[in-house]
Amino acid sequence: MPLYEMTSDSFRPIQETTFSEMKIRERDDIQRMLRSQIDVLGDDLYVLTEEFGDWEDSRRRIDLLAIDRDANLVVIELKRTTDGGHMELQAIRYAAMVSTMTLERAEQIHSDYLGRQGQPSGEAKNRILAFLGWEDSEEGSFAQDVRIILVSEDFGKELTTAVLWLRDREIDIRCIRLRPYLDGNKRLVDVEQIIPLPEANEYQVQIREKEQFVRKKRAERYDERLRFWEGLVALCRTRKTRHGHLKPGSYHWLGGSTGIRGIGFNYVITQEETATELYIDRGDVNQNKSIFAQLLEHRAEIERIFGNALLWERLDDKRACRIKFAIHDGGYRSPENQWPAIQNAMVDAMASLEKALAPHLERIDLK
Repeated sequence: MPLYEMTSDSFRPIQETTFSEMKIRERDDIQRMLRSQIDVLGDDLYVLTEEFGDWEDSRRRIDLLAIDRDANLVVIELKRTTDGGHMELQAIRYAAMVSTMTLERAEQIHSDYLGRQGQPSGEAKNRILAFLGWEDSEEGSFAQDVRIILVSEDFGKELTTAVLWLRDREIDIRCIRLRPYLDGNKRLVDVEQIIPLPEANEYQVQIREKEQFVRKKRAERYDERLRFWEGLVALCRTRKTRHGHLKPGSYHWLGGSTGIRGIGFNYVITQEETATELYIDRGDVNQNKSIFAQLLEHRAEIERIFGNALLWERLDDKRACRIKFAIHDGGYRSPENQWPAIQNAMVDAMASLEKALAPHLERIDLK
């Protein structure tokens, strides 16, 4: 966006330029000024050191390494280019390299930095603790996370796409644009955080927290289902039934073949109840409905042998059909001490369903 001076009767445009045209250098100018005025980036940071590269087999160096008030390390990468180059890739490498840094090591590198700046190196520990608001080194956890701040004259589409993708995966990475202007002899810089937009940041944090909660609940649900299926398969194996050879998964159903392609005997489970069913889906809607109709002709006999009424679901809005018996004794969210009784009821119902349907499946016309 253009920058203007507002006069009494007009908006006077300020000339946009580049750091290159202004002969502003990356390290000797931008980095030098930011290390002493890091608050320009709009974050509450404390600089530990600059040009940090104290690791084996690497000549790469972090432009500025800082900490925030939560004792997280902050990798700050600078570029004076108009597209940011590949700075996000560099910063990710650096973040990984410093992720294991201890507070003691941070104190050492900050002491060296203060000495190079002509300041008392012995104050490193006290300065860090004072910034964090800690009484001593044991008060809190240091470097639980590593944040990334990318600072450039501008950012290309490839870089911003990568940054947005990383943020979606809960990497705390930000882009801050330093856009230079000339106003006569005055050199101006417009500092703007473009990713994430400050006004959207709180909303995005809330969205990520909600997504984390949903993922956690989903993982818990999958784990519970897996353990339930493991118990059911073990029971099937003991009773030598159709599903005893299966490898348990975390889905809400567990299928066993009837020997006819596209027709299976399935166990189904939800949080509150379970079911056994014959599921029909040979890939052709007309054939599926025909098989269902052939079985439906023998409904009375099938239900007599099964010993109970069944749900005959033609599923007109879907390709498949099913014949189901719902068991209302509980589901995978029932207390685990009730699982064996639920699983036994499921295996009993499946045995009855197979006995009732098997003779009729043998006579099905598959044409």
